[in-house]
Amino acid sequence: MVNICFDAVEFQLKEEHDFSWLASLGNVFYVFAQNDSGNISFGINDGKEKYFVKVAGLKTIESVRTPEESFTFLKEAMTIYEDIKHPNLIELVKHYSLGDIYIALFKWADGDCLFDHWNFEQYWKNPQIVPPAKRFKQLPIEARLKSVDVLFSFLSTVSKNNYVAVDFYDGSIMYDFVTGTTTICDIDCFRRKPAFNDMGMGYWGTKRLKAPEEYTYGAGIDEATNVFTLGALLFDFFGNYTDTDIRLRYEKSAFSPCSLEKWELNQSCYDVALKSVAVNRKERYFSIDEFFNAWVNALRTK
Repeated sequence: MVNICFDAVEFQLKEEHDFSWLASLGNVFYVFAQNDSGNISFGINDGKEKYFVKVAGLKTIESVRTPEESFTFLKEAMTIYEDIKHPNLIELVKHYSLGDIYIALFKWADGDCLFDHWNFEQYWKNPQIVPPAKRFKQLPIEARLKSVDVLFSFLSTVSKNNYVAVDFYDGSIMYDFVTGTTTICDIDCFRRKPAFNDMGMGYWGTKRLKAPEEYTYGAGIDEATNVFTLGALLFDFFGNYTDTDIRLRYEKSAFSPCSLEKWELNQSCYDVALKSVAVNRKERYFSIDEFFNAWVNALRTK
């Protein structure tokens, strides 16, 4: 393991790398080095604009991929960002290879990731610090509902562009607590339709939110899968779970809705959310748009 310091930002890799090429982009003010994707990312300021720079092909500490796999995966993901356009999706500026590494440059988006796992140890050591996920849950319901509208709109756009969302979870979502802006920051794993589970139990995604078909080898991954994912997020946004409840999701490899008594919105909204996470996908809403219409009507119900 090698300790690296660049522009006073410190991080670790498994081996040395010459980062002098970063100087041509600007000054580094932040680094994200704990991703299991094999990517390492930087916040860069060139004096006029700020950028988010994602780099693949290095030997990162937490990676589940080889550098070569990370390089190929990031390069192929660029088509997804070029195909899907949405005002709340982080904006790709350019991408290119540089020797053995691949670089993707995005416009910087202010906000906090709603699942910032790289800070969990800090929160454990400093319980006075309120994590973004908890801060989000403390927002007024109307503010959270506006964020949910963005997710409905984004996933509808994803479907209309002939894609399905894969590995879409709270770690893909940023929230700016100053402006109330929701940003989608990571869609690297999204796939074109038709899509299938080609990994079995290890298919991309967190056990807190995955649909049943995302554990089954050969199962179709479609818009009904995305309905489930969004429904599970709604339960996290408006339901109350104990740490034990969350741990059981991991242990059982299955999402579980909270009870109505632990739900913040009305029963109509609860019933809509419950339908969206039906184990049998034929019992869910057929599309994100159908789900959204039912959700809006439920919100109007007293």
